Amino acid sequence: MTNSIQPSDYRELPCDACTRGQALGFDFSMAFQPIVDVSTRTVMGYEALCRGLNGEGAGQVMSQVDDSNLYRFDQTCRVKAIALAAQLKLRGYLSINFLPNAVYRPELCIRTTLAAAREHNFPVERIMFEITEAEKVSDSAHLRRIVDYYQRSGFTTALDDFGAGYAGLNLLASFHPDVLKLDRELISGVDEAPVKKIILRHTLAMCRDLDIIPLAEGVETRAEFDTLVAMGVERFQGYFFARPGFEALPEVNWPL
Repeated sequence: MTNSIQPSDYRELPCDACTRGQALGFDFSMAFQPIVDVSTRTVMGYEALCRGLNGEGAGQVMSQVDDSNLYRFDQTCRVKAIALAAQLKLRGYLSINFLPNAVYRPELCIRTTLAAAREHNFPVERIMFEITEAEKVSDSAHLRRIVDYYQRSGFTTALDDFGAGYAGLNLLASFHPDVLKLDRELISGVDEAPVKKIILRHTLAMCRDLDIIPLAEGVETRAEFDTLVAMGVERFQGYFFARPGFEALPEVNWPL
């Protein structure tokens, strides 16, 4: 996806217009999936995932997004996630995916997010922005400016889908996220995959050296979970604990 948006397109959008999808031209909602810390058996927060109004998957929503409405979609996702999280009385972090190619100037593009946080009384320090590695970012210096500004503004940052996207270690070297989300492809069947264990062991050592929190996403089986715990992983997300709840905060199935 190339960015053909003009600077004049980037303007603060009214929170109510975003909530109702008026600024975008189509409407959608959110599901929430828990992020847990098994060392303390607590829910650290929830990731907001876009869904159709009747619970359709993210693919159905994303099929309506292109260069012409990318910025408005990114802004609407943030406002909807914050509004629903506040309505559901979400505790802990609210994790929101953001599209680096939709951000022209971070100090301008963040205004709608800050306005939504104020309107819904949701603390900025409990918002985590996930930068997906699956979106190609051609300007790493621009990404660094975005992340630096977000961190200075009090937001937590995470690099999502690590190990599955375009840039890998080069993207990690471009900025210093607070959290590194290990992609499902690295996690799937790790209990029976010696090569994956080696990769994950070194990745976890790198996280320790860089003072970054590793988070295993897409965990689906007890064997995967046990293997990762033995390797020192404490933060998890995946069907093993809970499926996303449509406009709801699902209960966590804690392992015995």
